[in-house]
Amino acid sequence: MFDAIPAQLNKNASRYQVSSVLEGERADGILELIAELKDSKTVLVSYHSNDPNAGMSNNKDLARFKLFLCDTGLFTTLMFKDRDFTENIIYEKLLSDKVNANLGYLYENVVAQTLTANGNELFYHTFMNKTSRHNYEVDFLLARKNKICPLEVKSFGYKTHASLDAFTKKFSDRILRRYLIYTKDMKKDGDIICLPVYMTCFL
Repeated sequence: MFDAIPAQLNKNASRYQVSSVLEGERADGILELIAELKDSKTVLVSYHSNDPNAGMSNNKDLARFKLFLCDTGLFTTLMFKDRDFTENIIYEKLLSDKVNANLGYLYENVVAQTLTANGNELFYHTFMNKTSRHNYEVDFLLARKNKICPLEVKSFGYKTHASLDAFTKKFSDRILRRYLIYTKDMKKDGDIICLPVYMTCFL
């Protein structure tokens, strides 16, 4: 399960698909294993909030979760684990933004690590538009005061934020502020605060 974390995030699925990693197992049957991974201090667990509101711990779904790593360097090594060791050229290309790969889930791990380091529990929310049958996902939810702050993480294509907009339309009375975490400079897009990834620590 540990080794499969980057691959599971890259699938862009709404949860960690346990049965594709451990044959015959279901998420609700390995809750003790998930707790052990979390206790190892190497894995971060983000739980689905079934009712995104203040007090999300009361309605988290223990069987719907995503896994991240506490250390993004280790996450990078797992991403490119094609050999016994990861060549330095991979890290050099990552730092110079020259890797021809979808790095969205790498940035999600950076945000997950930063939010956790600042004392936040990790939650996310998925929902479907019943009319269009389109699935939406808000990457992270923060509880602030008696409201929530949805976060969408983008590595590219930041000019559109459909999930954040759909979430706002559905839960407008619960939202304190909206954030887009991306790779550009700080700015505002209407009422959305767009923050570069390195400023996540200030949320």
